[in-house]
Amino acid sequence: MTPADTGASTTVGAASAVSVPDTSDSRMAPGGPGYRRMSFALFLAGVATFALLYSTQALLPLISGDLGVTASDASWTVAAATGGLAVFVLPMSALSERFGRRTVMTASLAVAVTVGLLVPFAPSLPALVALRAVQGAALAGLPASATAYLAEEVTPRALVTAIGLFVAGNSVGGMSGRVITGWVAQEWGWRVAVGVIGVVAVACAVAFRLLLPAPRHFTAGSLRPRVLVRTVRDHLANPLLRRLYAIGALFMTVFGGVYTVIGYRLAEAPFSLPQGLIGSIFLVYLVGTVSASTAGRLVGRLGRRGALYLGGGTTAAGLLLSLASSLPLVLLGLVLITAGFFAGHAVASSAVGKTAQHGRAQASALYQSAYYVGSSAGSTVGAVAFHSGGWTGTVGVGLLAVLGVVTITVTGSVAARRSAGAVTAGA
Repeated sequence: MTPADTGASTTVGAASAVSVPDTSDSRMAPGGPGYRRMSFALFLAGVATFALLYSTQALLPLISGDLGVTASDASWTVAAATGGLAVFVLPMSALSERFGRRTVMTASLAVAVTVGLLVPFAPSLPALVALRAVQGAALAGLPASATAYLAEEVTPRALVTAIGLFVAGNSVGGMSGRVITGWVAQEWGWRVAVGVIGVVAVACAVAFRLLLPAPRHFTAGSLRPRVLVRTVRDHLANPLLRRLYAIGALFMTVFGGVYTVIGYRLAEAPFSLPQGLIGSIFLVYLVGTVSASTAGRLVGRLGRRGALYLGGGTTAAGLLLSLASSLPLVLLGLVLITAGFFAGHAVASSAVGKTAQHGRAQASALYQSAYYVGSSAGSTVGAVAFHSGGWTGTVGVGLLAVLGVVTITVTGSVAARRSAGAVTAGA
């Protein structure tokens, strides 16, 4: 297998250390025309996506109290949105292959922000869950299309960094959405809080459409179901892609479970924090912004698998620290969980774009589908574990997921060594 197939690192010889830039490549690169506009546009798209997708997560205790439901029932307002995205991300990616990445991303944001302005008026939990499911389905057009757009329009050497910036936008959106809703909800209630997020998302969507450069390397594909099925089958037959999909799902299981339940834990003794301070806890997402945007350098130093080991180990250390009854230690645990998750996610998602040689939107869509299935599972299972075993139960679920990440990465390492040995023996 080639390094792209196995994730194995390569050594660049001294003779090739100095290379002449390929001026014939018209794709965007750092410092080149359009790169900053593109980066900022997709950063804003990431902000809007995560702000809308998780707009109710920090408000779950208030929703529980207002609608008279349990934590596990309220968690469906998060799970429905991420589940809707997971189900529709593959069909949306097929539409982007036919009608273009920018077109699908623009339409998806338009529908999502419209629904976001309706969410505050949901009269009951079932209505709220239904609106959130529609919103998640609309947002499905963003993640896979954005990754495919970058894979086509950005030079390969800049791809990890570019995707890291998009993921960083996700972290900023997740952070700002939760912080804003926390403080607004403390004064005016959860309905006004999610309405404010809807307005912020509208502004991001408009700026995104105005800034994103028109694609220059997109080639329209077919909408024929047979072609789509064949492409999906090819991707699922690739062992590396299967491992990357599983890793994304497991990382998100940890993250979804922790951040769905943390508000309930901090509202209870011994912390008993008010809603505004609980929302401010999500400022630790800034750590995710940094770790995601530096994922390219991390892979350069440690290799893909080394970066995944580091992300998994950091996440596990954070989970264990969060068991403490000291608020500073809990916050430090959340910092480590967030840093490990965003680094691992950026590494795995960028590896998908580099590994897939055709049908990149479908390859990215399968990753996003697995990723958000993990989010829905983490939100639901984490809440159930908290209900039955407290925070220790939620941490236990997270540690099992991290163990899965490490096991899959070790399996990839073993497969790479065997492949390298077979090639050497054949030579």
